Amino acid sequence: MNFCIWKLKSTELSIFITAIAGAIAGGFGFPVRILVEGWFTYFDVALIFVTASLFINIYSETGAMDALVRKLVNRFYNHKWIMMIFMAVFMIIPGALTGAGSVSIFVVGGLVTTVLTYMGLSKKQIVGFMYMFAMLAAAAPPINLWAMLMTAQANMPYVGFDVVLLAPIAVISIFTIIWYGRGAKPKGKEEILASLPPEVPGMNWFRILLPLVALIVLILLQKYAAFSTPIFGLPLTFVLCTIVAILCNPKKTTFKKWLEVISNTMEQVFPLLATVISVGALVNVMNATGVKGLIAITFVTLPIYLIYALVLVFGPFAQGSLSYGSAVILGTPIIFLFNNLGFNVTVVTAALSLIFPIGDCLPPSRIVGRLSIESVKYEEGYMSFLKSALVPILFMAAVALIMFIFPNQFKFLVIS
Repeated sequence: MNFCIWKLKSTELSIFITAIAGAIAGGFGFPVRILVEGWFTYFDVALIFVTASLFINIYSETGAMDALVRKLVNRFYNHKWIMMIFMAVFMIIPGALTGAGSVSIFVVGGLVTTVLTYMGLSKKQIVGFMYMFAMLAAAAPPINLWAMLMTAQANMPYVGFDVVLLAPIAVISIFTIIWYGRGAKPKGKEEILASLPPEVPGMNWFRILLPLVALIVLILLQKYAAFSTPIFGLPLTFVLCTIVAILCNPKKTTFKKWLEVISNTMEQVFPLLATVISVGALVNVMNATGVKGLIAITFVTLPIYLIYALVLVFGPFAQGSLSYGSAVILGTPIIFLFNNLGFNVTVVTAALSLIFPIGDCLPPSRIVGRLSIESVKYEEGYMSFLKSALVPILFMAAVALIMFIFPNQFKFLVIS
């Protein structure tokens, strides 16, 4: 796979070619049926990707995101820590709604970079901040793809993950903000506002908040009032909130412009869809050939202390090589093992879904790492970027490992 990625410069195509090669090596020939079945394994996840990304992009197109930033700068421009907290929240929201940290960088990366620059942070600090919160965004509820894939394979319900993910993410976020914000001195308000996109006339707090409130209300109703409200599902929920965002738009936007936003969204999420589809094919081939079982048996039969010691090595590197396939190939067997040992598997799954994203800066894919560098226009090299993010990454790894080793002590966070 690494050879394919090196030559083809495409992680998704390389995963697909690896799946075909694995099937041929396993004696299945060209595995049309196995590949097609694998392509549809994570169809529901891909649908969430598309609809959630469409919602956040149309919401941004209305000018709501830009207006929200300007209003916050007007109010808190001389409060560095408050502004950094808001920038962290802005980074987390798109990724939490789509399951992809890269979407956070696409949607608000430029705005966050501009604001943090005027908050006095250097490019080295900003690129580390960007990467950390893109990772945390991908791991945050309601859509944590690693947890969703693991629970789907382990026949677990995807419930009870909200607080058990939000609590460690909040702790890691606070540490990250303090780490990157120390010593920074903000610049003047007018200088900051001049660098931001102009506010759309008529964009008020009602128009800004209504789509987000509608999303939160629909999700909460489906979760806590399931027997008295229709269960739309996340894809339809995002579609309905997209319609609300369009209705709240104060601009005269043509139908052609909305089609352009939809087209750009599809182009934006296509690599993510390709990754999920190719991973599904690879996992299905590994199921058919027995390789997945071999990896699972090899890892779960290790002494428990070796699993604790090696999970922070194999987890991130598996993510760097297999992307979301790491959760299925490595995470699911661990869930089965820990379930047999009497551990709270919801906490274990949450801990693993904080470990895997660390690998988004590791070769061969380096998806979020590369995007962070491109967004900030960081020019000091990839190793310099890794050094800038090293301490917060180690802190995140430590928090995840503590949850992984002592899951039953954190089961009070599991609220379904």
